Amino acid sequence: QVQLVESGGGLVQAGGSLRLSCAASGSILQINAMGWYRQAPGKQRELVASITSAGSTTYADSVKGRFTISRDNGKKTVDLQMNSLKPEDTAIYLCNADMILFTPLRTANYWGQGTQVTVSS
Repeated sequence: QVQLVESGGGLVQAGGSLRLSCAASGSILQINAMGWYRQAPGKQRELVASITSAGSTTYADSVKGRFTISRDNGKKTVDLQMNSLKPEDTAIYLCNADMILFTPLRTANYWGQGTQVTVSS
């Protein structure tokens, strides 16, 4: 029943902005690190941005200065604000989280299904 569900993807013109959201649900005791990955056709999945429970962030060099990751620990959500989008940003964006679960009590890693971001020139 534990899920990560992404939303906010779509089609935008180069230079535009999108805000992606990822919501975690289920019997979750605690969410540790959360991150956004992306995968374009013919390319390997890459880390776009990550954020720890304390708020420390990491960004891929290609998105530094353009993307901002944030989280709401109370709502169990993580967002990715994407500005100055480029055609090279076109990909499926996936949410990932390390969390502590009940039944049984354990640490687990989950992926969302992904949301498509398409940037036209």
